[in-house]
Amino acid sequence: MKRIGFLSFGHWTPHPQSATQSASDVLLQSIDLAIAAEELGADGAYYRVHHFARQLASPFPLLAAVGARTKRVEIGTGVIDMRYENPLYMAEDAGAADLISGGRLQLGISRGSPEQVVEGYRWFGHDPAEGESDADMARRHTARFLEVLSGEGFAQPSPRPMFPNPPGLLRVEPHSEGLRERIWWGAGTRATAEWAGTQGMNLMSSTLLTEDAGLPFHQLQAQQIQVFQEAWRAAGHAGTPRTSVSRSIFPLVDERDHAYFGLERRSTDQVGVIDGSRSTFGKTYAAEPDELARQLAADEAVAAADTLLLTVPNQLGVDYCAHVIEGVLDVAKELGWR
Repeated sequence: MKRIGFLSFGHWTPHPQSATQSASDVLLQSIDLAIAAEELGADGAYYRVHHFARQLASPFPLLAAVGARTKRVEIGTGVIDMRYENPLYMAEDAGAADLISGGRLQLGISRGSPEQVVEGYRWFGHDPAEGESDADMARRHTARFLEVLSGEGFAQPSPRPMFPNPPGLLRVEPHSEGLRERIWWGAGTRATAEWAGTQGMNLMSSTLLTEDAGLPFHQLQAQQIQVFQEAWRAAGHAGTPRTSVSRSIFPLVDERDHAYFGLERRSTDQVGVIDGSRSTFGKTYAAEPDELARQLAADEAVAAADTLLLTVPNQLGVDYCAHVIEGVLDVAKELGWR
């Protein structure tokens, strides 16, 4: 069975046609959509993280709330920008959210995307070391985060603690056993996918790759998945890694669908420049269910991945986003994914 969840960027804007007028709206509706998705039989509720923007940002309060209000769906991020993170504090937050959810956290992390402000991570108190790029700093933060998630003690206890300590060096608490195996790296290229495989993380790939090899997007992404899996095996990691891809998919089944996304029938892959890199953007899928099933069956990356994340238009409201998710789940049954 292919796992199918949603990925929300959590946009909000004080516009009369937006269903999310405020940060409060988008946070509360994000919880409601996770509940609705679970009731429909979807498998995951994932949220994007963008700083200095009218979008979802600090993810852990939201993840904890979703975990407390749901029972089955995986909850996660796609992705947390590690340039901005204190690895130890993040490990505490992630451990707490995972324990509240009963071990359902699937945490997507990465170097991050183009920023809203210049070098925004510096405002959060993080500066690259001498000779280090911001991407290097993100990987350094990631390495420390993964070390802390192992649960090994590293901090010397006080000889006069306020409360009794267990023997030996101390770790950050709360610790959630198994969370280390549920960390995903959001890779934008085949090279970063290979690196993620060597590090023993799962692979998360979006609707954008920051490289152009002259191939259709889905074939380039399928190569990325293959490179990742080969690197995982070569590094000698135990078990089988997971892979996810994101897609914008809209079954056209009623007048609303045609009004909102009918023009996307003509969508194609695009090549452009983002953050200084020549990049490939995947197309939007919008068609009647039978045609949609035919198109998705030909998508090599969707076929190769075990998890499909649907980017949802959250500003159209919970009910409409749930309608989109339900429509895709129906198509998935026709494809034999469910």
